[in-house]
Amino acid sequence: MFFSFIPDSSMRTLLLVLACFGTIPALAAQDAPVPSQGPTLTLEQALNAARQNNPAFRTTQNNQRGADLQVRNAYGAFLPSVSSSFSGGWREGRQEFFGGQGFGSTNDQLNTNGNLNASMQLSMGALNQLRAQKANANAVEADIIAADVALRQQVTSQFITARQATARATLQDTLLATTRAQLELARARLTVGSGTQLDVQRAEVANGQQRVASLNAQNTAQIELLRLFQLMGVAPSAGTQLVGPLEVVLPDISVEALLDQARRANPTVEAARLRRVQADRGVSVARSAYFPTLSLSTGVSGFSQRFTNTNALIEQQQAGALSARASCIRSEEVRAAVGLPNNLANCANISFTPEAEQAIRDEQANFPFGLTRTPYSLNASLSLPIFNGFQRESNVENAIVQRRNADNTLRAEELRIQTEVTSAYLTLTANKQAVDLQEENSRTARSALLLAEERYRAGAINLVELIQARTDFERAENDRINSIYDFQRAFAQLEAAVGRPLR
Repeated sequence: MFFSFIPDSSMRTLLLVLACFGTIPALAAQDAPVPSQGPTLTLEQALNAARQNNPAFRTTQNNQRGADLQVRNAYGAFLPSVSSSFSGGWREGRQEFFGGQGFGSTNDQLNTNGNLNASMQLSMGALNQLRAQKANANAVEADIIAADVALRQQVTSQFITARQATARATLQDTLLATTRAQLELARARLTVGSGTQLDVQRAEVANGQQRVASLNAQNTAQIELLRLFQLMGVAPSAGTQLVGPLEVVLPDISVEALLDQARRANPTVEAARLRRVQADRGVSVARSAYFPTLSLSTGVSGFSQRFTNTNALIEQQQAGALSARASCIRSEEVRAAVGLPNNLANCANISFTPEAEQAIRDEQANFPFGLTRTPYSLNASLSLPIFNGFQRESNVENAIVQRRNADNTLRAEELRIQTEVTSAYLTLTANKQAVDLQEENSRTARSALLLAEERYRAGAINLVELIQARTDFERAENDRINSIYDFQRAFAQLEAAVGRPLR
């Protein structure tokens, strides 16, 4: 036997190292660490958190409220506009003189005025504006759905990238265990006299390089996980493990069927289609300026007033009644003196009664809300614009240009989706084949590493050849990991192009 001359203590050390060393390739076959501590996070959980917390997506969702308000405002054009006012004032009790004559009361006066007005306008423009706002609300809703699909693709892609970085970090940790075992083996062989100091130094260099690679891989994995939490819109949770199946299975559907689904269901295309409808409504709104507008208005108002000195007002009315009775008596006495019929007896009935005084006080008590209504009013007018300096013509032409641009945008989206679906399907198919090939390459490299380990134990090869075998296995395993996650990423891109999940 090759180890027959090795002392017992050295033999035990070397056998222990070889036993550990022989288990390393099996560990390297793993894609990701088995969650042992910390919370777990699945893709669906990440997507749900992103929909609830991603700031950009929440901003897009807020656009729906604005669009709904615009629709409500468009409906409001068919309802009357109602306004009311109530005012009050004070006037000093002093007469004003015009042409030597005094006018106005000498009693301070308070007054209030109230009115209620309603008006509305009916036109084809208002009807077309309502249709345009409804189309805009539908387009905004499609934009939100498109934003949801885009967010799903971003989160899924970052979730895959984070898992890929974690798998690479796991591989580097496994390879670090391999280089440590190689270093121990080189030292054990040097101890028993079957190795050289150069092999030990080479193993130390390889182990140091692998420690750096493992450190960088762990750092990258942490950074990618932080970016995932950023897309989710939540604070990162330490020790989070990303879990979930990694199926490498092509969708059971043809590319023609995928294209048909994308044309009918892709929210970006649907949003462009609704923008085209909105632009068409915009042309109708611009052409509505050639139609007449019917305007209706009505209103009612009232007033009340009060003199600050009620007693002075009563005294004024009393004086007026006495003056009227005296005037009546003089007039009727003159008629009686010339022998004309007279109503002198009726003059005694002219007086300021307590009922009249109470009426004055009651009228004063109605201030300020006991308004005296003025007559109702109702107005209707029909206006037809004739010429406004070619503004209508310019607005119509601009609306037609916007509709043509919407047509071009819709056509561009349809072509883009066709290209993206086809290219994503071809990429997915190629990645599936790459996964199969990389799986075979990884198995071959693993077998080659096992063989190199055995030959190194037997002294048939040196440490440089063993390190080369490990490097080949590392490259093959990295390529296998990359191919698996490239497939998952291509699958997510295909789902985003189609506009719905395919699993």
